[in-house]
Amino acid sequence: MQNVFENMSEPLKRAIDMQGYKEPTAIQEQAIPKVLVGKDVLGIAQTGTGKTAAFVLPMLQRMILDPRRGIRSLILCPTRELAMQVAEEIKIFAKNTRIKHVAVYGGVKQGPQVTALKQGVDILVATPGRLMDLHQQGHVNLGKVEFFVLDEADRMLDMGFIPDIKKISNLIPKNRQTLYFSATMSNMVSKLANSLLKDPVRVEVTPQATPVEKIEQRVLFVDHADKFDLLLYLLEHDYLEKVLIFNKTKRGADKICRKLKQKNVSAQQIHGDRTQNQRTQALKAFSSGKVRCLVATDVAARGIDIDDISHVINFDLPREAENYVHRIGRTARAGAEGTAYSFCTADDKPLLLAIHKVLKKELITLEHKFHSEKASKSTVKSEKKESKRFSKNRRSGPRGKGASKRKPKGGFHKFKRRGRKR
Repeated sequence: MQNVFENMSEPLKRAIDMQGYKEPTAIQEQAIPKVLVGKDVLGIAQTGTGKTAAFVLPMLQRMILDPRRGIRSLILCPTRELAMQVAEEIKIFAKNTRIKHVAVYGGVKQGPQVTALKQGVDILVATPGRLMDLHQQGHVNLGKVEFFVLDEADRMLDMGFIPDIKKISNLIPKNRQTLYFSATMSNMVSKLANSLLKDPVRVEVTPQATPVEKIEQRVLFVDHADKFDLLLYLLEHDYLEKVLIFNKTKRGADKICRKLKQKNVSAQQIHGDRTQNQRTQALKAFSSGKVRCLVATDVAARGIDIDDISHVINFDLPREAENYVHRIGRTARAGAEGTAYSFCTADDKPLLLAIHKVLKKELITLEHKFHSEKASKSTVKSEKKESKRFSKNRRSGPRGKGASKRKPKGGFHKFKRRGRKR
């Protein structure tokens, strides 16, 4: 089979050679020819498979062969970090061309972004929220868009961007090429794809939500009160060199980071409430090895693209089982091996079973000094019984949603009434 890079123009070939690319990845090999002939593409690919180049390279190729001015390509990303990564990859491949690009995202002042837009842009990389703001202010004209890319569509849906995506889609000419990439294909992702794509070619390089086989995955049963002590116990081992820790809340991430520092463990946190500069500095410190631990939430996780993460620790199990795969996929990158530890309390058992269902296998239990028999042997209550109990509470329970709204006689309420009369 012919190497798809050989059909690229000379400016792109030079950029590809400078990056040391010899052979295309699976997603590049399948997607690039389809994009070059103008087909809509529905791509299912995990992070780290080279999917950014799979749409950037053929898009640049077509823009080089048919030069025009104006925003011809719009790439939507769920997070600032991912938008910055995509923009950086465009910068690398478009280095020898006259094609201009800019990334717009929230968390920073819009002034420099507006200035860059006024100077002329061919490719616009954007997060939905900031793009809508700039469009409403009259700084962005999407009337000439020919290529519309949704990168990591599943994450955008998780973050509630569906309304914005639909509005943006209506601002773009109907006669366009749409490229839609997602790591998973849930019903919601599929429904959105059907509304945006026309007769798409489906490209799936790996089974949905399949983790890298080189990752050693273990579950550690623990009581909630012992979770941080378990984390410190694991970090006593020197082979946990560069550790990415996932927590479900921003406040929780801050708390873990603060407590680690108190125990003289170098750490930084990254989540949606941190400024862009703080997030960038945290990633740089973690990537360079200045800090050993990076504590993150799922929202920020898609922007973490660091090759030598030795361990991923799920301090909290993800609410969505598919996110487990995205999390642990941050280790064992670029051919390396990695380890993923997941803490599971008794209350987390339903989340663990959902992960087993996605993986189509059970995680192996790792014994440790804080092992919880209660968590290990806990069972998930029957949905039928839970539903019956919930319905009963709604009808007559004092705290049920359908509880009587009549004010009680006497007591504190009566005291307050007397107080008003006085």
